[in-house]
Amino acid sequence: MARLVMKFGGTSVADIERIKNVAQHVKRELEAGYEVAVVVSAMSGVTNQLVGWTRETSALHDAREYDAVVSSGEQVTSGLLAIALQDIGINARSWQGWQIPILTDSAHGAARILEIDGTKLVERLAQGQVAVIAGFQGLAPDGRIATLGRGGSDTSAVAIAAAIGAERCDIYTDVDGVYTTDPRIVPKARRLARIAFEEMLEMASLGAKILQVRSVELAMVHNVRTFVRSSFEDPASIPRNGEPPGTLICDEEEIVEKQTVTGIAYSRDEAQISLRRVADKPGVAAAVFGPLAEAHVNVDMIVQNISEDGSTTDMTFTVPTAEYERARKVLNDSREAIGYEVVQGSTDVAKVSVIGIGMRSHAGVAAEAFRALASKGINIRAITTSEIKISVLIDASYTELAVRTLHSVYGLDKV
Repeated sequence: MARLVMKFGGTSVADIERIKNVAQHVKRELEAGYEVAVVVSAMSGVTNQLVGWTRETSALHDAREYDAVVSSGEQVTSGLLAIALQDIGINARSWQGWQIPILTDSAHGAARILEIDGTKLVERLAQGQVAVIAGFQGLAPDGRIATLGRGGSDTSAVAIAAAIGAERCDIYTDVDGVYTTDPRIVPKARRLARIAFEEMLEMASLGAKILQVRSVELAMVHNVRTFVRSSFEDPASIPRNGEPPGTLICDEEEIVEKQTVTGIAYSRDEAQISLRRVADKPGVAAAVFGPLAEAHVNVDMIVQNISEDGSTTDMTFTVPTAEYERARKVLNDSREAIGYEVVQGSTDVAKVSVIGIGMRSHAGVAAEAFRALASKGINIRAITTSEIKISVLIDASYTELAVRTLHSVYGLDKV
């Protein structure tokens, strides 16, 4: 029998009624002939509450005890869903990360999965038992529970799907798929039937909140076909044959008709820093970005302009808004080693990105974007590109206009 992993997020298991609804989704897939493993998040709001209690108890808390506390939310949900399944006559049991086991590294609070032994899971699934697994957690080398960082249940689900050789990993959420852009900004945004792993990875890393970036990376590496779908659809109304409603994230070879542009993503979580009149000499980039890396500041867009005489350069780059002040302090502390005259910055910026695997074989995509933005009076502060992505940094006040403009110019709002 084919195996299926179903993952349900916090809003999908927010209360007992919704947990019972999840049980009906599981029942539907069992009746369709699948062996089913379910990965669950904590009930909506619970993890935030647990984190708050931990910080209230002590601002400088032990990361291992933090993990012991915050991982309990998923333990509760997994037990409740197992009970709900048993109540409708389905053989089910809950599993914690350490029982499988899901082995992680030692980075408590932000651990990475190293290995999953799916042997016991596969045996139980073959016996007809549903495995209800607490997401977001694993077992660290010190024998303690380790959590995977916020959004880690997506990563748990994809990793388990890879470990047990699942046909697909279905991610149930409060939206019915991946859209060409944010429907709140562009009402004509369309749900995508399919999107390539690379495109979804760019969308997730550039502002789309549908999936956690690490889960998409894992799906791409292990070629785990991943389906994003809504948990709020009536389970009885979903067809058992054919592709269910939602968005399939898959290898690009599965996408017959590749669009030039697949979607427009945006992020307001951006801050711009500019170093003016830096001495242009070997090692200056290392002097700037080395200390930032040591301080764990994530640098994104980088633009360098060399003066006419070649003696100095201006360097502009972006960092997440939350890391802006820390980055400024690091640069101030390193001023003598870097040799810049002045540092300038702004948090009132946004990044808008055009994404599509079809861009590889089409010329003029970037020029079309720049013309469209210019026609709306939108000034571009910085540009970065890759094979399948163009990102521009603009004033934050123009974010929605830029998204709507680019969505229209590439024909994404056409049915």
